[in-house]
Amino acid sequence: MKIVLTGGGTGGHFYPLMAIAESIHDIAREERLVTPRLYFIAPDPFDREALFENEILFIRSPAGKMRRYRSIRNLSDLFLTATGFLWSLLRLFFLYPDVVISKGGYTSVPVTLAARVLNIPVIVHESDSRPGRANLLASRFAARIAVAFASSIAYFPKNVQGKIARTGIPIRKTLTRLVPEGARQYLNLEGGIPVILILGGSQGSARINDTVLSALPELISYAAVIHQTGKDNIREVTETAKVVLEKSPHADRYHPYPYLSALSLERAAAVADVVVSRAGAGTIAEIAAWRKPAILIPIPESVSHDQRTNAYAFAETGAAVVLEEANLTPHVLASEIRRIVANPALGKTMGERGASFADKDAARIIADEAVEIALSHE
Repeated sequence: MKIVLTGGGTGGHFYPLMAIAESIHDIAREERLVTPRLYFIAPDPFDREALFENEILFIRSPAGKMRRYRSIRNLSDLFLTATGFLWSLLRLFFLYPDVVISKGGYTSVPVTLAARVLNIPVIVHESDSRPGRANLLASRFAARIAVAFASSIAYFPKNVQGKIARTGIPIRKTLTRLVPEGARQYLNLEGGIPVILILGGSQGSARINDTVLSALPELISYAAVIHQTGKDNIREVTETAKVVLEKSPHADRYHPYPYLSALSLERAAAVADVVVSRAGAGTIAEIAAWRKPAILIPIPESVSHDQRTNAYAFAETGAAVVLEEANLTPHVLASEIRRIVANPALGKTMGERGASFADKDAARIIADEAVEIALSHE
């Protein structure tokens, strides 16, 4: 049984695929099937450690990004996508997998189109309330379509809606089992004070980083701060924080990380009193599974069409506060954090209200379909 995973560019595309891969391995063990051979095809591996942990072989394939605004790079990237299609066609022809699972994003387009030509079944998963263009394209020939939001079904072509099921968003198993015991020691956090977890997305957010740094003296006066800055931002953030906190007696309460591994994220979530985050659908699903109160800062709609919709859909449950970037200031952010942290009963209520957004069986449902299709594929 050979299964190809594709999609990526962000953690919101990549990590749900890892959750599905975990469930595929679980099914193979439970059903005593031959060990599945899993492949990830994309321009870059995104997280090599996660691929290794899930026994997934990475195959590089180029892909061009189609921007929503006019750019000369759209033309050059069109040729890159065509190159990626021919390359993927060649690789899939010799590999000939039983099924392709796509999370969407521009990196998935060459692979899903090549699968279509070779008559290889495709499963599409859409995380957002409004489907991306790559998934809308692949849906026209997909064998199965999984969605996180029922409201997204209306955006798909009418002739494929019979193939659609709402599954929720796949979440890695380690992030659904929070164990607070030992977490503070693991993360070197001071005991007896609240913990603020700040996630700027897999690539980080300069706007969130700058706002947090300005609010930092107030935040660390009463709490420990775990701050995922993004790999490209860690140096600048760390150096700025040293200057900002030079005279603070609580400077050691600030803990910046370029990136949080699954284990570190699980430990941080276990002890967090509030989570400040971008509003990617995958991150929201994880916060919901953690039952933690959230402050969501969506990417502006002019840049990303889905995060604002995701954020307000989650906030309607009472689980989160939404701060638009246009209104984001250090004072506003610090005030909202303190309001939640200072009222544990409010935080608990918010966390419980968001639990309905977590679909812990999503990865298993998609994996079951993938295995069933793979075993019947000729």
